[in-house]
Amino acid sequence: MPEMGPVGSRRAVTVVTSLIFVILLLLAVRWAGGFLKPVALALFIIAVTWPIKNALQKFMPPLLALAVTVIATIVVFIVFTMLVVWGFSRMATSFINAAWQLQIAYQDAVKWLGDNGISVASSLNDVFNVSLLVRTIQQVTGQASTTLSFWLVVLAYVVLGLTEVDKLRGKLGALQQPDFAATLIRIADDTAKKFGRYMLVRTAMSAMTGLLFWGSATVTGLDFPVEWGVIAFALNYIPFIGSVIATVFPSLYGVIQFENWETALALFICLNLIQFIIGNYVEPMVSGSTLSISPFIVVFSIFFWTFMWGLFGTFLGVPITIALLTVCEHIPSLNWVAEILGGRPRRHERVAAEA
Repeated sequence: MPEMGPVGSRRAVTVVTSLIFVILLLLAVRWAGGFLKPVALALFIIAVTWPIKNALQKFMPPLLALAVTVIATIVVFIVFTMLVVWGFSRMATSFINAAWQLQIAYQDAVKWLGDNGISVASSLNDVFNVSLLVRTIQQVTGQASTTLSFWLVVLAYVVLGLTEVDKLRGKLGALQQPDFAATLIRIADDTAKKFGRYMLVRTAMSAMTGLLFWGSATVTGLDFPVEWGVIAFALNYIPFIGSVIATVFPSLYGVIQFENWETALALFICLNLIQFIIGNYVEPMVSGSTLSISPFIVVFSIFFWTFMWGLFGTFLGVPITIALLTVCEHIPSLNWVAEILGGRPRRHERVAAEA
């Protein structure tokens, strides 16, 4: 058996050391999620809104441009929150009034499962009880307080960050290493542009999903079609999880409203088909062509960062991956990472295509 030479030994040690470093880094990122999540979200918002602030500065003083940008960002967030609250509140009363119909539907399903040898709780009261309801209300209240504090921290980071962007660019331009400074500025500019395109893609896909949900609810005769379309539009900004919520609730409402299960089943299949086609074909295709990122990496990044940071990781997973790939694109020694994981062709393939 041939012995490993000094060069091979050094490479093996380097690989093992790199793997250990990456594992420790990921563990640290997960452990420090409480601190890093608001920072990451603030950086994403800054990258999306900074071009707007920069454009406004051409027509007004910088301080006024900052105020307009921050206020517009807050208004957009409040509007999306109110859309979801408005949509759900509109049918909340109907859900409560028709709870007995849901109980009947549940008992019919239990009976059918029992006839086929599957035993489940015979009543919704066996599944949902007062203590569970109290705990849920307490958890929601506590989560609301935590979420408000989180967004206040994010807002503070965004305001401070937007005021420092131009100063930071000036400091980078004054460095003694102009090539390094130029590379950092290009990375920041490209990342901001890709984040903007990413939000445009998500907005277009969310609008398409909302319209199709409205159309499906209208055709099947489901109550509150506008509300279901608005909910689907707003929740579709959260990959996978938002889509599941937007699909389950109208399907559950269809079970309560429709007297025959065939219509409810047709609605459920239709809504899931819409989410499947848009989420697995249309959006990855559009994202791949506009963001130069592989559809597989898009899905992997969502699940990975959901595991790391929960719901905020679900939303930030793709932007984080876009930022990392942009860094790899501008560092020659890491170009191979962007070429393998990105949706664009490799360098020699692009040259051949252009020729």
